[in-house]
Amino acid sequence: MQRTVAVVGGGISGLTACYHLARSPNAPKIILLEGSGRLGGWLHSTRTEDGAVFEHGPRGIRPTGTVGKNTLLMVSELGLDADVLPVPGDHPASKNRYLYVSGALHRLPSGIGGVLRTVPPFTRPLLWSGLRELVAPRGTQPDETIHSFVSRRFGKELADIAIDSLCRGVFAGDCRALSVRSCFPALFEAERRWRSVILGMALGGGKDPALDSALSRRARDERWSQWSLRAGMETLSEALQDFLRRRGVEMHCHARLQCLERTAAECWQITLEDGSVRADHVISAIPARALAVLLPGWAEPLAQELRSIEAVSVGVVNLQYNGATLPITGFGHLVPSFEDSSLLGIVYDSVAFPEQNGTCGPSVRLTVMLGGAWFEQGFGDPDTVPLAVLLSRAKEAVRAHLGIVAEPSRTIVKVLKVGGVGVDSTGNHTGQTSPHPVSGPSTGLHPPVHARPLAEDR
Repeated sequence: MQRTVAVVGGGISGLTACYHLARSPNAPKIILLEGSGRLGGWLHSTRTEDGAVFEHGPRGIRPTGTVGKNTLLMVSELGLDADVLPVPGDHPASKNRYLYVSGALHRLPSGIGGVLRTVPPFTRPLLWSGLRELVAPRGTQPDETIHSFVSRRFGKELADIAIDSLCRGVFAGDCRALSVRSCFPALFEAERRWRSVILGMALGGGKDPALDSALSRRARDERWSQWSLRAGMETLSEALQDFLRRRGVEMHCHARLQCLERTAAECWQITLEDGSVRADHVISAIPARALAVLLPGWAEPLAQELRSIEAVSVGVVNLQYNGATLPITGFGHLVPSFEDSSLLGIVYDSVAFPEQNGTCGPSVRLTVMLGGAWFEQGFGDPDTVPLAVLLSRAKEAVRAHLGIVAEPSRTIVKVLKVGGVGVDSTGNHTGQTSPHPVSGPSTGLHPPVHARPLAEDR
């Protein structure tokens, strides 16, 4: 008898879980349950009438590693090869990444020259941090914060400036609270196995199997730093939905779960607001704390673990300036928490992906990321913050950091909240409207982020 699998949550994790289930040799019956009115989760792109694209979540994907290669294979299997927009290794968006420290932009060191000499905002060559790491003793704790790990191995300055900024860009979180074992498992395992992170990454990588494809070989040959899709990252979730429909997957929006119960017949009873679903297996792709609320009483130990996994809210402000130019070229810049805790960073979208600028002529497209772990400290309650406050803060940052004083021709403001419900406002100073409403300068701004805090060994 064909078994039934229910996938709870229709974001990119839930959609890809359905994709791999549907491709299996003995595919089960698959039911996807999404509580909101749309699928795709934080993959959310606005496409304007003049052809511009604005991302409100991830804006690019890295092609390297097992996950990167397998994602490119999936993109090929979905027929999206021609839609891929790569950022090759010699592109300014690959080479130039900045930090905003002491009121000025500083290009992060790259190449051997940048490692051997002192490059602001650092007070000594990064070579010394590398040498320190090579001789540092292996840690003895089952886990520690990212800041503690990097300080112990590379020095406090690197942790305070670079790693603090990186964690704000990747997780919108505080490196002094996030677990290195959960957030950067490769670094944790490199130290555990090889004693040195540098040696471990050099000698111990490339062991996991990855599925090869023509697209991943092209990415390797052209040294892509990341890639996007011509009509925005939401194209990926749309292609997955089309694939799943053809495979007979049942997809339900507005399917709000009330509880999960295990029945006497050893299957799951999923109670919804307007009915119920039975399944042999359940795959959860919803926030950890949301799942904790749904679990039966006998699963309280698991629910307690899930409640310890925190999430943050992020303000995402998309701005377009017609006729403007940037003082620098690159992917964008991050801001360490000691400089300005409420401003995470600014992404220069028009540099990495000029194909998404639209037909309105030369323009600068930017995304300003605000809040994260510091949202309430800087802006108050995410449920009640006036969107005009976020817009004003974003425009002020663009003026101060990049010298662009003109009013933007288009603005989109969204609050991506912990509970998965976003509020937004679209403004357009040219009289047009945006008909349709997932990476910072280092590796990506992905709001909102669910990251495990420092935890005991499990």
